[in-house]
Amino acid sequence: MTELNQTLPLLPLTSGVVLPGMVFTMALETDEAKAAAEAAGSVGGELVLVPHIDGRYSSVGVISKILETGELPGGPVAVVVSGLRRTTIGTAVPGTGQALWVQVDPVAEDPETPRALELAREYRAVLENILLTRGARRMAERLRDITDSSQIADLSGYSPDLSLAQKVEVLETIDLEARLRLVLGWARETLADLTLREQIKTNVEEGMEKTQREFLLRRQLEAIRKELNELDGSADEGSVDDYRSKTEGRDLPDAVRTAVLREVDKLERTSEQSPEHGWIRTWLDTVLELPWGVQSEDNLDVTAAAGILDEDHDGLNDVKERILEHLAVRKLRSDRGLVSTGPRGSGAILALVGPPGVGKTSLGESVARALGRKFVRVALGGVRDEAEIRGHRRTYVGAQPGRLARALREAGTMNPVIVLDEVDKLGADYRGDPSSALLEVLDPAQNHTFRDHYLEVELDLSKVLFLATANVAETIPGPLLDRMEVIRIDGYTEDEKVTIGRHHLLRRQLERTGLRSDEVEVSDEALRAISADYTREAGVRNLEREVGRLLRKVATKLASGAVVAPVVVEADDVRSWLGRPRFFFEAADRTSVPGVATGLAVTGTGGDVLFVEATVMDGTEGLTLTGQLGDVMKESAEIALSFVRSHAAELGIDPGAFAGKRFHLHVPAGAVPKDGPSAGVTMTTALVSLLLDRAVRPVVGMTGEVTLQGRVLPIGGVKQKVLAAHRAGLREVVLPARNGPDLEDVPESVRQEMTFHLAETVDDVLGAALDGAASDASSSPVAA
Repeated sequence: MTELNQTLPLLPLTSGVVLPGMVFTMALETDEAKAAAEAAGSVGGELVLVPHIDGRYSSVGVISKILETGELPGGPVAVVVSGLRRTTIGTAVPGTGQALWVQVDPVAEDPETPRALELAREYRAVLENILLTRGARRMAERLRDITDSSQIADLSGYSPDLSLAQKVEVLETIDLEARLRLVLGWARETLADLTLREQIKTNVEEGMEKTQREFLLRRQLEAIRKELNELDGSADEGSVDDYRSKTEGRDLPDAVRTAVLREVDKLERTSEQSPEHGWIRTWLDTVLELPWGVQSEDNLDVTAAAGILDEDHDGLNDVKERILEHLAVRKLRSDRGLVSTGPRGSGAILALVGPPGVGKTSLGESVARALGRKFVRVALGGVRDEAEIRGHRRTYVGAQPGRLARALREAGTMNPVIVLDEVDKLGADYRGDPSSALLEVLDPAQNHTFRDHYLEVELDLSKVLFLATANVAETIPGPLLDRMEVIRIDGYTEDEKVTIGRHHLLRRQLERTGLRSDEVEVSDEALRAISADYTREAGVRNLEREVGRLLRKVATKLASGAVVAPVVVEADDVRSWLGRPRFFFEAADRTSVPGVATGLAVTGTGGDVLFVEATVMDGTEGLTLTGQLGDVMKESAEIALSFVRSHAAELGIDPGAFAGKRFHLHVPAGAVPKDGPSAGVTMTTALVSLLLDRAVRPVVGMTGEVTLQGRVLPIGGVKQKVLAAHRAGLREVVLPARNGPDLEDVPESVRQEMTFHLAETVDDVLGAALDGAASDASSSPVAA
């Protein structure tokens, strides 16, 4: 046994660490090592092993005993040593031979505490799991024979997962519990790493096995299908032969057939494991699903088509006439054997522009039914990506053709009716401008060679009847609008709304509410009351909602037994069912005081009535404008005031009335932006009315642009403005004289109920508008 402060030869270790309890074989390659082994003597001699790493000796070494000496294969001398106990290294002392002798002070082992025993058991369990994971079951079983806690901790010296620095740290940790906690933490990390690697390995092996199994099953399935095909003579669906047979059986254009066969040849050379194999098959399926050479036969009976259009929609005569013209031309060319010699087809491109709820979108379906064609709707509202029109390039993952190619696939024919809904709401951003992509689609000179980015073959769209819908034409780009034949739908009259409500809306809402026509009867006067008092729109969308609300209330009463069928709803009963009216004829109240005039405007929802209020006060001379007016409307107000001031004497106004006065023009509904020059005559009339202290006649509405010389210039939207005046209860309208021909667009029933004053100058407008001066008006009243 080693005595205290005994001197022993020191053998430095540069490539390993020996811990107590370890048996270690080392080659004596250096003179220093040979000298230390020689100084220790033969078998049974002792020496101290000290790690020497990175130029530093460890402060703790291990007193070791030589168990055996000999030579390794190849000649080097080696010794087998066994670590006995830890020792601290003292100072060097003189000794015999060339070995380095040092004083050693053996370290006493700590007694085993309950905590140390618990840590030792946990560390042994972790080591067993590590060994079992690596397949060393026998070594794991031998661990169970080791019971000494210190010896269990020092087993970490054998671990291949610890670095030299970590093993030196174990050697220098004298405290038993600290040493156990140290090696336990590292062992847990090792076990977690091994578990993760094993899981990854298992997943990879399972994936490979699954792939191999699928490969074998597919080969077997191909063999079975091949045998079955040999029996019935058919080609396997999705196979190269199947694509070839589909290509030969279709009436494809020559360029398309060449492209398809080229892709089929490429598919034959591509492995099924390659991603490109799936891309090629998807492209082939998409191209072959398109209705190449398939066309619907048009219904050339003009009378029957007119009946279908009238059955589905009341009014909208301009659109119906254009569709019937298209059909009549097709019929004449067919009867006379005239065949188009050029590449362009017989399609048409129409743009239906009008306020919401007038039936633009539903008209497309009616047109398709009248022509005997398929109907497809393409919603363009909010579309910002050019690829939605032209398709995505095939290089992108998830690429697909554009909406037009998909529309043809959905229709199953090359000549459907395609409604491009909300074309005025197309957007544009960094992904492109869809409206620019539509230039080729809607150009009759180009759309017979439309090329989709995904298909990369020419697609003939010249036989398609395109119906674009929009609320306003101003937001449609000029080049795109130029390619379409614009048909304006300005809204319905009250009589037309009642007719639509009777023939369509009431019938549809009866079905939705589960009522029968013999259980409830709504009179025409009741429908007129609903339209006038509960809606104020150009279309009939809100009218249908109110009719539906009325019928739901009737259904509730019938279901609860509160009333007995049949229920008759007259005009006087509407208020009891729908509550108080939402709209009133307020022109008389608003214009009862001087300085207020009734104007007419066009909005995105149709025509509307607006009031212009004027007042004057002491202050800095000038003009204040409110009501969220645009620049053009502000300029109209400045022109109106300048005209009134410069012609004050002619108008009967005291020129001194402007001195030290500030005028204020306000257009109510301040939350709604307003712009345009057509309110010029209204502003002028309001100012003159204020200064003359004469009210504007409550039944008169007006519109027109005014100049500094007092001339009234023509404006647009006459039909929509007149219909709005009629809905608002106005019975006289002042229009620019040059807009007189536009009155032909106003429905006959409205013209009969109204009087129109065609004005060339402001004097004409004032003569017709100011109270007490109507009989002296120099304007020309025009009755229907």
